[in-house]
Amino acid sequence: MLGNGRCECFCFDGVTRLGHIRGKMRKKVWITAGDIVLVGKRDFQDEKVDIVHKYTADEARNLKQYGELPENARINETAVDMAMAGDDDDDDIGIAFDDI
Repeated sequence: MLGNGRCECFCFDGVTRLGHIRGKMRKKVWITAGDIVLVGKRDFQDEKVDIVHKYTADEARNLKQYGELPENARINETAVDMAMAGDDDDDDIGIAFDDI
């Protein structure tokens, strides 16, 4: 989220665009990092998109099964979840406590 109803959207064509949450969704639908959203690309501005709909986890799984989303799409995973997934054998989170 960048503020003022804007967020950074990573599209499945590999381009990162500036997304603008439409007024009907503002303060009613909360969008967080890692959510799958439907965007409408603007005809006159290629680097900006309008966020039209937020998919639930079940809807996103159905889209993935139907082949509408690529296989590498992660559903309900944020950067923190991905960082924690790689450290299954080590529970060290980087904080060291001294013995008293």
